[in-house]
Amino acid sequence: MLENPRSPRVRAVAKLTKRSARQDTGLYLLEGPQAAREVLAYRPDSVVELFATPTAMERHQDVRDAARDADLDVVYAGEDVIDAMADTVTPQGIVAVARQTPTSVRDVFAAAPRLVVICEQVRDPGNLGTIIRAADAAGADAVVLTGRTVDPYNPKVVRATTGSLFHLPIAVGAELSDVVTRAHSAGIRVLAADVGGSDFLAARGVLAEPTAWLFGNEARGLDDDALALADLTLRLPIYGAAESLNLATAASVCLYETAFAQRAAD
Repeated sequence: MLENPRSPRVRAVAKLTKRSARQDTGLYLLEGPQAAREVLAYRPDSVVELFATPTAMERHQDVRDAARDADLDVVYAGEDVIDAMADTVTPQGIVAVARQTPTSVRDVFAAAPRLVVICEQVRDPGNLGTIIRAADAAGADAVVLTGRTVDPYNPKVVRATTGSLFHLPIAVGAELSDVVTRAHSAGIRVLAADVGGSDFLAARGVLAEPTAWLFGNEARGLDDDALALADLTLRLPIYGAAESLNLATAASVCLYETAFAQRAAD
């Protein structure tokens, strides 16, 4: 039973809330039964440690069984220890440490994808996590993070994906120009979502083809250099009085419209 919240082992886990620690170790933090359940189901080999209070393990026996099936010993810990490790104010009694498992951009496009998400300088963790979740739900083949996009292993991003982080390939640290070049070489049209683009409805006919959606910064959108790389720039129409759509909401609409078009064509 791990009971000292100030022990070196606990502090090492707690440091993973910081990007520098994640970069140095190649590890990241997961919190709660949902995240533990998903990573054990889809990426069990990536899990390094699993900490839980006895009460949490009793309440979530499926997590305990999944850990056993993965030959992973649960480290029982007191509530103070879990609180010290966690990023949230009210953790749910389970914390895991896992190895980061990014995919290379080359591998993303070598797999002949039909729907890819490219995020350029998306800075808000909640937005990125929701975009990854929407990409997963819409059946996208991969998500590629370029520029100064937030770290996908940031605890807030991990929570916002609700497990989708483990369901599809995520590539990080790529240059946008390289990503677009690889997309074109793979026969994929790059569509940029931007308020200065053409009306979305006028271009729906292109969505059935292999598509990579390019989404930009929440406040500034995509800069001119990024827009110049895209084959087509589209905007979602606003029919009501709303000033604009949240980035993640707009991305969800774009991705589902593309998924509908591709499946209808099939």
